[in-house]
Amino acid sequence: MSSSASFEPMPATAAATVAKYHILLPDFPGHIDIEIGQAEHRVKLINCWRIAPGSRVLEIGCGQGTTTAVLAEAVGPTGHVDAVDPGRPDYGSPWTLAQAQEHLSGGPVGDRISWHFADPIDYLAENADKSWDYVVFAHCIWYFDSPATLTKMLGTLKGRAKTLLVAEYALKATEKNAVPHVLASVARATLEAHNKGSEANIRCLSSPGAITDAANESGWTLDEETIVVPEEALLDGSWETGSVKSPNFLKEIEEKVEDPKVRALLRSARDGVLGLLETLEVKRSWTMDVWVAAFH
Repeated sequence: MSSSASFEPMPATAAATVAKYHILLPDFPGHIDIEIGQAEHRVKLINCWRIAPGSRVLEIGCGQGTTTAVLAEAVGPTGHVDAVDPGRPDYGSPWTLAQAQEHLSGGPVGDRISWHFADPIDYLAENADKSWDYVVFAHCIWYFDSPATLTKMLGTLKGRAKTLLVAEYALKATEKNAVPHVLASVARATLEAHNKGSEANIRCLSSPGAITDAANESGWTLDEETIVVPEEALLDGSWETGSVKSPNFLKEIEEKVEDPKVRALLRSARDGVLGLLETLEVKRSWTMDVWVAAFH
């Protein structure tokens, strides 16, 4: 997708290697399979973007480093990843951002990563002399508190990186078993729009078209885009759908939403998710399609 003469695709086997860089639960043998599924998906993203060894990468919204570890593997010993996240170091479970990042720092690719707990715009202002080959937004835009945050961030990044790389859910599902994830995401985003203090995974749902418009408004031009259809092993769809299925979702509606019409809408959206799962005869949803794009 992004041209690089020295690029060679990462092999699928790299996912198993990268998965072992993360903290693993010793009493949960299936945890390594979950990490491999996450890494396999991100290897596909790196191969779409054609990030070559030696690249300098700025990753926005790095979280616990799920994408960061794959980026560090891709750039090799001569490249570097600046990973920025505005979240609190003590945020996260079963381990915090700080714990997960510290563990990666002590591993094989740790010296290729610099972690920054900071608002990305503040970080850019405080490091005005730095620039990168790529700035990466990988499954982080839905965490933002408003569309204006994305637009401001993209405007601040213009001129600081050669290429903008984005991966976010496409709000469509090639696999029918992933359709519940689409509806569950809309339901969750609607609820969080009425919860100003939200720390949920989905706070501001943005479509590929909306992200492209924000990029264009900030001076970025779309070069290429494609759709990646996740494998069943990527469990994000199951997790998000499960949160909407949970009785706790109904409790949140009562606690966070004042408008009775919105309450009725959210309860109906939850019923729709349950109905889809029943119709499709699946116990857990697959993950919807992912939109992958490159801008200059």
